[in-house]
Amino acid sequence: MTRSGEFELDADEIVAAAIVILQERGLDALSMRNVADRLGVSPMPLYTRVGNKAALIDAVADHLLVDLAPAAGAGEPWPDYAERWCRELRHRLKDTPDSRLYLGAAREPYVEASRPLIAALRDGGLSAEAAVQACRLLMWATVGFVAMEQGSTPPAAPRARRDALSGGNPTGVTPEEADELFDLQIGFLTAGIAGMHGGDATGG
Repeated sequence: MTRSGEFELDADEIVAAAIVILQERGLDALSMRNVADRLGVSPMPLYTRVGNKAALIDAVADHLLVDLAPAAGAGEPWPDYAERWCRELRHRLKDTPDSRLYLGAAREPYVEASRPLIAALRDGGLSAEAAVQACRLLMWATVGFVAMEQGSTPPAAPRARRDALSGGNPTGVTPEEADELFDLQIGFLTAGIAGMHGGDATGG
């Protein structure tokens, strides 16, 4: 049974229902029929509002990445902002229950999210080309890290020694170690970018 006024559905309502299904049942359950059933409508208005299943998945990915970039602080050194930006991207992606969603996302949400980071890099003295390259390195490193992180198996027990190296346990990585490894990776990247391209890494 379908509800009345089904053709008054808007895209945001459809995407919201799709996200609930994604969180409850996973990406494989995300179909036009399942979303329509959840909304109590026939599938027809979904195709009218958002297009096919691929378009729906793109819309969900867009929603999950919208307004991703944190605001840069006045005088904030670009490496500090870049690290905050990467942490926020990692946080958003970790909230996504299936890496296929963000790995297969359309380019547009990533481009939009990258604009403030590129602006901060340019303000820090990097050329336009170097800023785009640096943004891509940081973004790809973050997306790849989260994909590996979500696919890894935590070790059966936490590391025994406080002085043990994060990621040094061959049986797996604890969540705390993953946080440390991520900060280490992004720190290496920002230091390498600053060394390669120069620019004002102090914000002064």
